[in-house]
Amino acid sequence: MQLDLRVDRSSPVPLYFQLSQQLEAAIEHGALTPGSLLGNEIELAARLGLSRPTVRQAIQSLVDKGLLVRRRGVGTQVVHSQVKRPLELSSLYDDLEAAGQRPATSVLVNTVVPATAGVAAALGVPEGDDVQRIERLRLAHGEPMAYLCNHLPSGLLDLHTAELEATGLYRMMRTAGITLHSARQSIGARAATAAEAERLTEAEGAPLLTMQRTTFDDTGRAVEFGDHIYRPSRYSFEFQLLVRP
Repeated sequence: MQLDLRVDRSSPVPLYFQLSQQLEAAIEHGALTPGSLLGNEIELAARLGLSRPTVRQAIQSLVDKGLLVRRRGVGTQVVHSQVKRPLELSSLYDDLEAAGQRPATSVLVNTVVPATAGVAAALGVPEGDDVQRIERLRLAHGEPMAYLCNHLPSGLLDLHTAELEATGLYRMMRTAGITLHSARQSIGARAATAAEAERLTEAEGAPLLTMQRTTFDDTGRAVEFGDHIYRPSRYSFEFQLLVRP
């Protein structure tokens, strides 16, 4: 597909950044789909009247974000768009589906454990009480995106491994008649441990996004406590900020 790419030489915005932003928008909006070849750097530079180093810098910035990959003998290829998750009470599975990212799940742990102090406080149960613990690796286009650890009150619903691998946790809750109403959530970042790096195919010490969420049903009961980590090259949170009147 021939993209309509333009640069404004009178703009204070660097030319490489103008180009990278347009290419990123084309990937996000589906004009450049996963597997598409970007084309030759020399041809792109000639078409836009840019130097080859400028085009190379624009492409490298998208390679660094994980949106493009250089393959020997093939060229520069679109890998995927980054998932930008709105801050609302939705599941990662549903958000990935909505973004056309073909989600898949590998269940690593599905068992009953005694509630630690932190989990007990989040779920409002006595420390040591039985809670369901599930650990999942969420993938998109076959690539790891997030490691999800969730605790639920024991007996809340049947958590069959096969179903957890076929759909999202919130969808299972809704099917079981649980009405999700609100959540308390915190977002942060930290370095990947060796085990986390291996799961997510990142380098040990690489930055990871973190999210902790306690979800409540319409009776005010805590129904889930999630402790998740995400690859920032594949994932970001979007905020809408309002000025107080």
